Amino acid sequence: MAETLDLSFEEMWEKILACDSKYDGLFFTAVKTTKIFCRPSCRSRKPKKINVEFYSTIEQAERAGYRACKRCQPKAALSPRTELVRKVITFLVLNHKKRLELQDIAEHAGVSVYYLERLFKKETSETPRSYLEKIRVDKAVNLFENSSRTNLEICYETGFQSTSNFYKVFRRWKGCSPTEYRKAMKRGEPL
Repeated sequence: MAETLDLSFEEMWEKILACDSKYDGLFFTAVKTTKIFCRPSCRSRKPKKINVEFYSTIEQAERAGYRACKRCQPKAALSPRTELVRKVITFLVLNHKKRLELQDIAEHAGVSVYYLERLFKKETSETPRSYLEKIRVDKAVNLFENSSRTNLEICYETGFQSTSNFYKVFRRWKGCSPTEYRKAMKRGEPL
């Protein structure tokens, strides 16, 4: 049974706007007006947001009446290395709230810690730890923009174990503290 990603519509929309290939195979973008579905990394012209639907699997998109894009070929098989990285990314997204050690991630993937770290870095240019931090920061940003929770509530909701680590990691990825981010967001300043 395929795992479903815990991503909001807005988060998936951002991934397709960025043509983020790290999410290829994890979800598919379907365009109502053309009846075509694509990978998140498809370089075709982006549709209007109101015309987009997201599916977890190719089968779901096809059952809904969509056909595969000829440009990005979402039905083409991924390499075993790419498939392993996708499996790890799915695990990280689904478990971002939990305390995860590299050993936990490697056990889930069925490989050694050394192999996982080396392969993941080669495929994504990031370590599994930094990728997990990025997921958590992305989730925090989404909560800042779509909720009125406090920084402390968001810290623990997104899986950080301490506020000091939350502030340090947030600053590393966003260039400002969570409080500064929130104030800039309220003023309508881009970050």
